[in-house]
Amino acid sequence: MESFEPKKLALIRIWQILKEYSDHKHPMTQEDIARHLESDYGIAIERKAVSRNISLLKEAGVGIESCRAGCYIDYREFEDAELRMLIDGVLSSKHITAARSKDLIERICGLSNKYFKTSIKHIHSVNDWSKTDNSALFYNIESIYKAIEKQIQIRYDYNKYGIDRKLHKSSEQRVSPYQMILHNQRYYLMAYNEDWNDMVFQRLDHITDIAFTEKKATPIKNIKGYENGINYKEISSAMPYMYTDPPEQIVFRADTQIIDQIIDWFGTDVRIRETYDKEKIEVSIKASPTAMEYWAMQYLHHVEILQPESLRTQIREALEDGLKKYQ
Repeated sequence: MESFEPKKLALIRIWQILKEYSDHKHPMTQEDIARHLESDYGIAIERKAVSRNISLLKEAGVGIESCRAGCYIDYREFEDAELRMLIDGVLSSKHITAARSKDLIERICGLSNKYFKTSIKHIHSVNDWSKTDNSALFYNIESIYKAIEKQIQIRYDYNKYGIDRKLHKSSEQRVSPYQMILHNQRYYLMAYNEDWNDMVFQRLDHITDIAFTEKKATPIKNIKGYENGINYKEISSAMPYMYTDPPEQIVFRADTQIIDQIIDWFGTDVRIRETYDKEKIEVSIKASPTAMEYWAMQYLHHVEILQPESLRTQIREALEDGLKKYQ
């Protein structure tokens, strides 16, 4: 090795070596550690010095355990199962670009040892997943957080995909930002559109060219329906899709076989009533009618909207219009 480090760095290098190369399945002997010290860092010390440094690390409480075969790092900030969950979250997030996803996954892998990294195949499959093309996502997150903290309005371009599969400017927005919400694997900005006088939920990965303004944000308590602030539970259950029309009481009949899906979409607080037909249930929820139209169409074979009548009519007309396309 061309460069040599001073021996006083041996303590921290031994700790790093154990983090990188050891776990309870792969304990390291003092000879193993001394060999890595010399090959990786150019530090040559005796076995007794390795032993003394290991004792110091144990006294420091960094989670080193000993066994007959040597010693190893027993405690890490994240368990491998937790790291896999974080990696799966990054991988399935459509709002993160493929390049940034790969970088994040590699850094998450760095929180464990080399054996964990060799067991992870996700890094090589990132490009196989559906990902956004907008590389400004993390800049958007940082800018929006600053605007929320300063309680100021922002301007940005909102984009939509064209037939060329690229994002194109659709409109310019001036909003008071309140919160960023992860919903249905998409990242949304919850904000009050100052020009439309309406609450909006807009995809962060469709936003570009954010600029701060000098105007103060409209306090959320001044907006109708949000006098008591943001009810996150209601947002999650009342809007299976991010439509902002006022929630209404909706009743539908469903097959018992999709109770799991109903709970997944609307939560455990949903009211479910048994019917005379043991294979059917009646469900009552408060939700966005527009969102419920799309949800009911998704579960067309299993769900019938009973109330309100206006929503039944809306769905029936949509079905009739759709049927014409297939005749």
